Amino acid sequence: MTNRFPQLEHRTEAPRIAVYVRRKAIPAVTSGHPWLFDDSIEKVGSAGKTGDIAVLFDNNRNFLAAGLYDPASPVRVKIFSHSKKLPPVGPELFRHLAQQAAERRAGKISADTNAWRVIHGDSDSFPGLVVDKYANALVCKIYSAALLPWAGTMAEAVAETVPGIDSLVIRLSRELQKLPDSERFGISDGMMISPDPNWNAIKQFCENGIVFEADLKRGQKTGFFLDQRDNRKRVSNLSKNCDVLNVFSYSGGFSLYAAKGGARSVTSVDLDPHAIAMCDRNFELNPDIVSVPHTGLAGDAFEIFARLRNEKKLFDLVIVDPPSFAKSAAEVPGALNSYARLAKAAVKVLRKGGTLVFASCSSRVDAETLFQTVTNAAAGAGRPLQVFDRTFHAADHPAIFNESHYLKCLYAKA
Repeated sequence: MTNRFPQLEHRTEAPRIAVYVRRKAIPAVTSGHPWLFDDSIEKVGSAGKTGDIAVLFDNNRNFLAAGLYDPASPVRVKIFSHSKKLPPVGPELFRHLAQQAAERRAGKISADTNAWRVIHGDSDSFPGLVVDKYANALVCKIYSAALLPWAGTMAEAVAETVPGIDSLVIRLSRELQKLPDSERFGISDGMMISPDPNWNAIKQFCENGIVFEADLKRGQKTGFFLDQRDNRKRVSNLSKNCDVLNVFSYSGGFSLYAAKGGARSVTSVDLDPHAIAMCDRNFELNPDIVSVPHTGLAGDAFEIFARLRNEKKLFDLVIVDPPSFAKSAAEVPGALNSYARLAKAAVKVLRKGGTLVFASCSSRVDAETLFQTVTNAAAGAGRPLQVFDRTFHAADHPAIFNESHYLKCLYAKA
């Protein structure tokens, strides 16, 4: 294994601890689930530290799985392997899993795209890790402390499967950012590693031939919402001669695709003025579409919907792609209420026969509930929807477990 990220610890081994799984949890483990909760553990052979290798057994000491141990988390073990035929947890296993992930995406990314998801957490057998590629850089976002001492080893393994990578940005979840320095193994949020001393985190990349710029260190997610690539392309195909409204636009992904698709005009709405500035910047990077009239509006989505309605402005295509309103089960009712309000507001500025595109990125709200909420709300506003498509995860964002299903998008005429 090469060492292109020398600032990171490159662990090759760690103490092993035996973890005995309670009978009730064994079916979940043997079915391939990547999490072992603390209340599913019968006993632990010895005291384990963060990042130790946990080998899971039943009470008869039959091997069940192996992963990384986190003594401070309710998800006590992140499981990386469910087979004795695989290499033990460590560099060789990480290389094997990264290669599997690369093969899963082979032939599914267009030649004019150089940014995509390389590792999609649990569904690529890397629980607690997301890796996105932007041109020659990888962004690794870590969600579990158990992975911190292995970050360099994993990053090297993944980089070996992606040609042309020489730079790395590490992002930490909010929970990991709260850890004291002594528990982060020398890793800080936004840590950048590159052979170019002048390299910065503002990175240009191409997606289906459109140039975007993203802040890999401070931007939302890993800098951009790569998971909506297929939906953006679909919107482009629907935008010809349309006045398009993109609500929760962030840096303008849907907006630029609409312009590329021949929109008559594009309006982008986001609460953050900085996001609107990024959107304007992305238009500037694409001289072939910068001539399409574009208006950026910074402000609350509901207030801007009301203003547009008062101004009697109507659109042929309205895209609503809000952030996750439900990060816990307790927040689901409030999220559904917000989705309903947004759907009502959206159809009220939609021309008769226009198209509504409504997406959600909340795993707490299942697809059927979301779609029913949106259609009921539109009907209640006097604009019944004729749904013509529903889409879910793109090929580079596989969703194997129930918990990994989050993205859903509805297409309808009103």
